[in-house]
Amino acid sequence: MQRRAVGKPETVGTRDACEFFAKQRAMPTIALDAMGGDHAPHEIVKGAAAVSLDTQIDVILVGDEKQIQSCLDRVQYRPERLQIQHCEQVIAMNDEPHEAVRKKPRASLLQAVQLVAAGEADAAVTAGNTGAAVLACARFFRPLPGIRRAALASVYPRQTEYAGQDQLALLLDVGATIRCEATELVQFAIMGSAYARRISKVPSPRVGLLNMGSEDNKGGQVLVEAYRRLGRVPGVNFVGNIEGHELIKGRADVIVTEGFTGNVVLKLLEGIADMLSELAGSAARESWRYRLGLRVLESGLERLRSLTDYTAYGGAPILGFEHLLIKAHGRSEARAISNAIKVAAKAVRDGVVREIRATLESA
Repeated sequence: MQRRAVGKPETVGTRDACEFFAKQRAMPTIALDAMGGDHAPHEIVKGAAAVSLDTQIDVILVGDEKQIQSCLDRVQYRPERLQIQHCEQVIAMNDEPHEAVRKKPRASLLQAVQLVAAGEADAAVTAGNTGAAVLACARFFRPLPGIRRAALASVYPRQTEYAGQDQLALLLDVGATIRCEATELVQFAIMGSAYARRISKVPSPRVGLLNMGSEDNKGGQVLVEAYRRLGRVPGVNFVGNIEGHELIKGRADVIVTEGFTGNVVLKLLEGIADMLSELAGSAARESWRYRLGLRVLESGLERLRSLTDYTAYGGAPILGFEHLLIKAHGRSEARAISNAIKVAAKAVRDGVVREIRATLESA
């Protein structure tokens, strides 16, 4: 793969870029799919540029070199923190994942993942096609020993119930594995618990199993078996079944479910947040009494907006492999991409994969 250091034409010298950047690997290097997402490449590149200004994280921008450089020419950035890995192909958001991965081997998403697999970057970030991201990980990353299926995680805001509890809960799986056996749900719990320990800094995160009742015999054979086994896994603080109305409370820090249900829950939470925001705006337009009421509730509404603002969270990981990919929201703009890059770097620095591996070995 050919790569060049970033800079305006007059700043690109003859220095061996690879040698230079090899000396900078004390901080994580993140391979960023610059062409993935609804607002690519401009917002993606803008997010990377912002990271270059306020962190020591190195970013490899993977995608069309001319488009990337054109975006960079419109923003401020530190060229010594950025490189460009040129590639011609792009997997669109609406591409069928299997076909796209097969027919577009030079796509930016696949190239970013391959940089990580080859050891040239420490983690990957994309706001692109979710299905293709999962397939790319499965194709180029080795699974962790014993892991049967990957899990796509997501974070969402909820109430807190104890001091030090993260205001974000981790939900997995949200779409990588549509249907699961009990073993896979148990493995999701182990991976999610390890991730929350490292990223949320919760020493013993509470793990709940999403179900249709609190009793241990609810939900069918798979969930009953998963419930029985989760209570015996060393290192997993299992608090039992979690019902739908408890998702926004602080009873569990990690909620485990199969991908089909998890995806429905995730989209439902996003829809509720959008609806609340729209209702508040609509009410304000219709009546001065509503506007007055909204002024009274202003601080609370601002709190709600901040909690439901996915751009603040960046992204969430695809777990189950020896490397990490952080999947950002498809609608991500610069702020969300910056935070996704920082989450990826934090996950690398804090040894998330190492923590998951150790927990799996002791389970």
